Amino acid sequence: MTAKEIRRRKRRTPPPAPEPLPGLVDAHTHLAACGGRTADDVRAILDRAEAVGVDQVVTVADDMEDARWAVRAAHWDSRAFAAVGLHPTHADDLDDATRSEIETMVADDRVVAVGETGLDYYWTTRSDDCADPAVQRDAFAWHIDLAKRTGTPLMIHNREADRDLLDVLAAEGAPETVIMHCFSGDAAIARECVDLGYVLSFSGTVTFANSHELRDAARLTPDELILVETDAPFLTPHPYRGQPNQSYAVPYTARFLAEVRGVSDDEMAQVLGGNARRHYRLPLP
Repeated sequence: MTAKEIRRRKRRTPPPAPEPLPGLVDAHTHLAACGGRTADDVRAILDRAEAVGVDQVVTVADDMEDARWAVRAAHWDSRAFAAVGLHPTHADDLDDATRSEIETMVADDRVVAVGETGLDYYWTTRSDDCADPAVQRDAFAWHIDLAKRTGTPLMIHNREADRDLLDVLAAEGAPETVIMHCFSGDAAIARECVDLGYVLSFSGTVTFANSHELRDAARLTPDELILVETDAPFLTPHPYRGQPNQSYAVPYTARFLAEVRGVSDDEMAQVLGGNARRHYRLPLP
């Protein structure tokens, strides 16, 4: 086998299961993209996660098809909850019909967040299918309003749009709970967010060798405002970067956060899991 073939095989190989770390919640995953297209598949993914201490997950939609599926998946398994909305790259899809359907979904008792919504300037210059920034901002404002009207946490997607995103939130008036999914800003942006009471959710990117600013952000985030997530099947933590990700990998990132913050693994897990249950209003597992 050549070196190239070895690397290709490694990229297709999931990481090994970590040592169990009880009490965790995966604050943001994409079960469908992880292969969870049926009730049995979802059960298998969540069984594997539960075996290492990840008791509950929030599965997130990018588009309307994913949103409908996420709600179904949340009804298939009591360990799964849904977030529904349109990813900013799909903001062009927001019309009267989709607004009405999303509002109906948010009323479902298995839906715990509006989103992921926000701004994504990365893909505006790299994809012909990405919504224009002005369209993204209008859709973002509608999702903010929906979260406020329904008292539902707002799950934020932000890629290369720090200042504009925070400005839109300020102009529209943020809902009670704002969750910065896969936080990617520096310490200054993190400080601004936590001063506003926004929740910062850290994925496997915080473990990457070049993520010094993310680690600074993780250190300064107050205990009550920090979450952990996979964003699976993406962003697998070091040393498995580039390999397939699933919710069972959460303990790798949680242990890394514990080291960065100078606390025990068990204490970090209880903080992270407790925060997810409180901010998303999840029942105890």
